[in-house]
Formats: sequence, structure tokens, C-alpha cells
Amino acid sequence: MPYKNRKSTYVYFILIFVFIKVVINLFAIGHFGFHRDEFLHLVLADHMDWGYKEVPPFIALLAKITITLFGNSVFAARIFPTIFAGLIIWFTGLIVVEFGGRRFAITLACLALIFSPAFAASDYLFQPVVFDQFWWVLTVWLFIKYLNTTDVRYLYWLGMAVGLGMLTKYTMLFFTVALIIGILISKQRKLLFNWHILGAMALALLIFLPNFIWQITHHFPVITHMAALRKEQLDYITTGQFIEQQLTVHGVALFVWFTGFVFLIFSFKLRNFQFLAIAYVLIFIFLLEMDGKNYYLFGAYPMLFAAGGFGFERWLKSSGLALRTVIITFFTLPNILLLPLFLPILSLQQTVAWFKYTTRHINALKFAITWEDQKTHATTQDYADMLGWDEMAQKVGQAYHGLTPEQQKQTVVYADNYGEAGALHHYRQQYNYPDVASLNSSFTLWAPDTLGCKYMIYVDDSNGKNIREFVTGNMIGSYKKIGEVEYYLAREKGTGIYLLTDIKFPLKERYRTELVRKRQQ
Repeated sequence: MPYKNRKSTYVYFILIFVFIKVVINLFAIGHFGFHRDEFLHLVLADHMDWGYKEVPPFIALLAKITITLFGNSVFAARIFPTIFAGLIIWFTGLIVVEFGGRRFAITLACLALIFSPAFAASDYLFQPVVFDQFWWVLTVWLFIKYLNTTDVRYLYWLGMAVGLGMLTKYTMLFFTVALIIGILISKQRKLLFNWHILGAMALALLIFLPNFIWQITHHFPVITHMAALRKEQLDYITTGQFIEQQLTVHGVALFVWFTGFVFLIFSFKLRNFQFLAIAYVLIFIFLLEMDGKNYYLFGAYPMLFAAGGFGFERWLKSSGLALRTVIITFFTLPNILLLPLFLPILSLQQTVAWFKYTTRHINALKFAITWEDQKTHATTQDYADMLGWDEMAQKVGQAYHGLTPEQQKQTVVYADNYGEAGALHHYRQQYNYPDVASLNSSFTLWAPDTLGCKYMIYVDDSNGKNIREFVTGNMIGSYKKIGEVEYYLAREKGTGIYLLTDIKFPLKERYRTELVRKRQQ
């Protein structure tokens, strides 16, 4: 049968699963509130550039488009993640078809991916994660299309996808290298030995070049950021925990992707795509050695789910509809029942009750409420990071409007971390206070060069430690605690709001010195 006809009948069938994914997300994306990371990425829309300390510029462009077209609501911020989540399902289905799979393989692969806790939790927030996953799965599909057709046009589309992927998250570079090494090790290496590969590489580098130049002119902040991340967060992750997380984050869908991994290695039918399994192993080892977070590897799983769907279809090719239905139900229903743990489809109180019940009866699910500090909490860290921000901004507004008009002219709002700064930036017009300054994260790039103020509304996440240093160092005249975040489920619970008066030269000099140092990192 000609290649072109082998896949043509499944396009509309795959759209069914894209529709399911999008609808599920639409039920959830307006719930709770903004995630702390979403605030950071949305604020980039007001500071468009070719790079930032944490991320390349692609998400800043999406933030600008989002705010311009859809507004500033939680629902609006999550429209693009929902669209890209649907596209991930779309290309996963197309990869199944390229493997030679049919309706059962597509159904199993797509449903397992849709209800995987890992993808349910990561594919609705306005973060680079979902966009990174998209570029990974698109890159795999383009590689496979090229191998199946030898049509060099796919190489240039591949170069474009890799370039845009590196403008989204730098992990794209490592995944691409893993894919190339995987092909070079496999029997398909001869397909890479042509001049068009160099053209595709040149295209990818050309697209990425503006961000690379930005990194050079800003002293490669990505290196400093990764060093700080490794020190503050990644050191909590042991080798055993990383492996355990990869085996648990997909729930029962583990058996689908692991079957796909085995088929890619041993199946005669998938022998041309063995490089995908090799690439998975390589990127797994790399992230393991780098103490990477578990979600850094998520983009590699759609290709394994696709292969897993194909594998089960081969095993059950002579089986009837009843057995196939049982298999699909077995590998999706348990994850569907656990969906509220990872996607906010229920109210907050219903979600908390669901956490309490499930983690009490299923010990394996405690990983869901284990935060980066390796302690268990009432909700997931992502959910806790969506709460308390409006309360914080409201209290900052109250502090500001408690000042006289003359005092307000000499007042700066300052926040310790990027989540607080992003939230205060987002709500500044609603509560009518000045824009926030911060020396955390990318906020250092546009922070004021000096503190020309007499009063400061200070949002402190160190339990008053910084305030005490200001007092003992004779940096301020006096201070008063205005309030704190009180919402019991918020990760920011206890964060204090202080009014500092008579800001003195030592504090201004400390600010200036710290700003210069961080801008050079």
C-alpha cells in the first residue's frame, strides 16, 4: 500500500481525542487563581526582549498576544496552554499512524496521555512546560516523517521546530542532541548524511541566534539561574526519587509508555524507530546526572505512548472489541478517578477533601502532595501556589492608601520573590498602588537603578529576618507590620506586609550594590 494512503483515514478520528483534551482543560482552567510562575511569565509581556534570566523569549510573545487578545483573567492566561495541549494529543496520534497503528492504537495512546497525571497537571498552566512538550513531540513527528518519506522538506521544518523550541526552553537542545545521537547509533544513520541536515541546523541556529546574543550581552544568566536552581531546589531530588517519579507520575499509564519503550527496542515492526528509545535513555541519564526536575522529561513520553498504543494493538490484533475495551478502561479509568488531584476540575474545598481521602487510602499518591521541601502538605505545591495572591495585593493596597498623598509620592512597593512581585504587578491597577520593584529573578532587569524613596511597603517572605537586618544595620527609621497572608492553604501563608519609614542611605546603597551584582550574573 502506498505510504500516502496508509495514514489518511485517521485525521478526523484523532481530532476526537484533541476535542476531549481541550474540553477537559476548559472545565478547569478558570478555577483557583494564577500560579506564581504564571505571574512571572505574564509580566514579561510588559518587558519584551530576546531573553530573560529564567526563560527564552517565546513565552513572553505568547503573554503579549494573550493579554492583547483575551485580557488579564486566569481563564485567558490558560487559553494558549490548552491549545498547545490539544496539539500534543494531535501529534501523538499522528505518530501512532506513522508507526502503522490504527484506531485502537490511537485510542489507547491518546487516552492514556490525556489522563496521565503528569500531563493533566502540567498542560493547563501558562508556563514554558506545555510549550516545551509541544516542540519535543513535533520534533519527533518531523523526524519520523523524514525517515518514512526521505522528503528533505521535513528537515527544514524540523530545523524551524528545534529553533523555536530552544526559544521556549533550553532543554530542547539536549533532546535534539539525544535524538541525533540515537539516529547515529541506529541503522537509520545514513539518512542524516546529506547537506540538508546542515541547512536544517543552520536554520535552527539562525532562529535561536537573537537569544544567544542576548545571553552573551547579559553575561549568560541562564548559567547563574541553573546554578541557583540546583542549589535551592534540585539538590532535594535524589537519583532514586527521580527514577521513582518517572515510574509513578503517569499512574497506570506507566504500562502503556513502558510497553512502547520495549517495542521500540525489540519489535521488528518498529525497528526503524529504535533511535527514539535510545534518545529517551540518553536524555533520562542526562537529567538524572543534572538533578533535573521530573517534568523536564515529560516531553519525551508522547512518542513512547504512541509506540505503546501500537504495541498493544499488535498484541491484541486478533482480539475482539470487548477485550480491547477492557484494556483501554484498565489503563485510563484509574487515572480519570484521580484527575482532581492534578487538574482543578472541582471546587477548592472538594479538591482538598479529595486529597485527604485518596492519600489516606493510597499511600503511593503521597508524591502528589510532596513539595520541593520533601514535606507533605494539604494540597499539591501547584495548587498552593495559586492561592493568597489577591489577599496579598489587597493588603498592599490598603497599606498604600493609608498614607497621605505626600507620603504616597515618596513610596516604593518592594517584594522579596518573583511570585510576590508578579502578583503585585498584576493587581496594581485593581488596587491602585505603584508598580513593584524586586531584585529577584528577571525583575532585576527592569528594577529602578536607585531607591529614591522615603517610605517602602515591603513584602517579606523571610519571617521578618530582613526587617530585623534593616533595623540593626540602621538602614531604616522604623517599621510597622500592616498584615500578612492568612489564607491557610496558600504557599505564601505568613508572608508579611510591612511599612518602612525613613529609608536611609545604607539601605539604598545595599539595594544599588545588589542590583549591579545581579545584573552582571
